[in-house]
Amino acid sequence: MLKKKITYTLEKKYLSFLATQEVKNKPFQDKLGQLNKFYLPICEKIYQDYKKNKKIKIIGLSGGQGAGKSTITQIIKLILEKKYNLSVVFFSIDDFYKTSSERIKLSKKTHHLFSVRGVPGTHDTSLIKKTILSLSKKNFKPIVIPRFDKSKDERFQKKKWQKIIKKPQIIIFEGWCVGAKPQEEKYLKKSINVLEEKNDQNLKWRSKVNFELKNEYKKIFNKIDKLIFLKVPNFECVYKWRLLQEKKLYLTAKGKKIMTATQVRRFIMYYERITKQMLIDLTKKASVVLYLDKKHRFSKIKFN
Repeated sequence: MLKKKITYTLEKKYLSFLATQEVKNKPFQDKLGQLNKFYLPICEKIYQDYKKNKKIKIIGLSGGQGAGKSTITQIIKLILEKKYNLSVVFFSIDDFYKTSSERIKLSKKTHHLFSVRGVPGTHDTSLIKKTILSLSKKNFKPIVIPRFDKSKDERFQKKKWQKIIKKPQIIIFEGWCVGAKPQEEKYLKKSINVLEEKNDQNLKWRSKVNFELKNEYKKIFNKIDKLIFLKVPNFECVYKWRLLQEKKLYLTAKGKKIMTATQVRRFIMYYERITKQMLIDLTKKASVVLYLDKKHRFSKIKFN
């Protein structure tokens, strides 16, 4: 009965997502199959880990842009709440981007490419650490978590931030670079795209990004108890799926700033180096690897 209730809720709230997992109008049982094969095993492992000592568990969820991280996170949250009666909070690393003025200052001080949000160094790591600490305290007090408006490239006003009034048992920390590892210095020397070749000839930008991964971001990622990695087929899919995101944003943006296909192509170049390295590293090291095919459907799951 509970499984039917969860599936019905997913059907109702996430039909657009589930339609990408299955051919439209296929039997309802197919959606239940996705639930059984992918979502429920992940949630069961999270629950069993929590049950061992009843301590707050921090779950990281990462993958290439457009992979569906936010939607998948919401479904996992829903199952953990409905099936296992757990209190769950989730937030994205994207919501901790530095303000545009902070990034402009960083770009003048370090390298002009840091004016564009995305890579390690453009997030407020102090605020991330403070937020995780506040959520994890035994004497929990209500807090607010920032939200970022990508169409304006700026944080929402504080009155629109996420309000957390109940102490969580599970924290889901989602983001494209969550769990990413720094590269060895020798791999930084060769440019991997036009952006690096033309704008980072002295390696200053990519070296600073790598330094951030080795230090502040490592401290944050080390707090993660279990990492779920969405493995995209290749980097070209990141472009296609990110472009699709932009088209969807256009429908709801009401005249706000939207990127063209050319701008999206350039934008994802900022992410390319780390994304490709994550495909190598996290396929082996993530606790759970969810494989996506070129049609944006789950194809396989692996538990490491």
